[in-house]
Amino acid sequence: MPSSEPKAKIAPFPSRSEAPAAEKLGLTHRPRRNRKSEWARRLVRENVLTTNDLIWPIFVIDGERRTEPVASMPGVVRYSVDEAVRAAENAAALRIPAMAIFPYTDPGLRDPHGSEALHDQNLVCRACRAIKAAVPDLGLVTDVALDPYTSHGHDGLMRGEDILNDETVAVLVKQALNQARAGADVIAPSDMMDGRVAAIRAGLDGEGYEHVQIMAYAAKYASAFYGPFRDAVGTNKTLIGDKRTYQMDPANSDEALREVEQDILEGADMVMVKPGLPYLDIVRRVKDTFGQPTFAYQVSGEYAMIMAAAQNGWLDGDRAMLESLLAFKRAGADGVLTYFAVRAAEALRDG
Repeated sequence: MPSSEPKAKIAPFPSRSEAPAAEKLGLTHRPRRNRKSEWARRLVRENVLTTNDLIWPIFVIDGERRTEPVASMPGVVRYSVDEAVRAAENAAALRIPAMAIFPYTDPGLRDPHGSEALHDQNLVCRACRAIKAAVPDLGLVTDVALDPYTSHGHDGLMRGEDILNDETVAVLVKQALNQARAGADVIAPSDMMDGRVAAIRAGLDGEGYEHVQIMAYAAKYASAFYGPFRDAVGTNKTLIGDKRTYQMDPANSDEALREVEQDILEGADMVMVKPGLPYLDIVRRVKDTFGQPTFAYQVSGEYAMIMAAAQNGWLDGDRAMLESLLAFKRAGADGVLTYFAVRAAEALRDG
């Protein structure tokens, strides 16, 4: 049966003359006044993204005059060493402070011990020497971990199914020294072995490389967002099992602070949280707790998601890119490793 209740009348929206005075509503402060125009928004902006905040990760391969697209990372390529030099020159022209170098090691050079990591003519070492010769003022960050060099795809040495901690650390020290001799400015251990920062610091200092910095992957999580990176370095097909016995559980936050504190006490000059956007809460806690130079890695999966959505027309790629990078600054990061570095630097220059 139809209701006998009379329908409520909707009051018309008051005209400007009928609207209550601001004083009666308590609106003596109107936040929108500071948003009324671009110049006003710029004046009160709390965080600013600049090219000084960017580190560009690149992938290197064997050969000459060669670039090779990474299928799962649209716009990202692997560079032969000579092409990496040209990429570095472009980065320097854009005033990007530093590059991070990762190798795609020929499968024939990979073995259970990661021996290629210790060769002074491996891809990373050759790229460091060539880039330093051409662009000496560009910072070079090198990854210390065995996964690009092992036939099993793990960051450390294996015995059966176990990843060996102390035996791996001894090899990582040699790898770090190999990279420092090739001209690396920043050694970035990403392996998550216990005690590796102290051992690497002692090894560098003992060989006269006190000036070489350490950027520790201090809170690196066992994340699903690394898939495209593993395609880029060729470890997706080689990885046996997973990395959850040494990379962090995504459920944990307090543990990240303990990991970061340990790396700082062992001599890390800078600390990193990886991945980035899903872990902004960790970035904020680390920066607030320790006040140390804190970086985040906008990893391959984050990059690929933004690029895929942009290519499908689901969002504005440049705006999403810059907004995502600004989020790191707002969370407290001093800088970001991002595959968007060149594109972001160009947008910041032109904007």
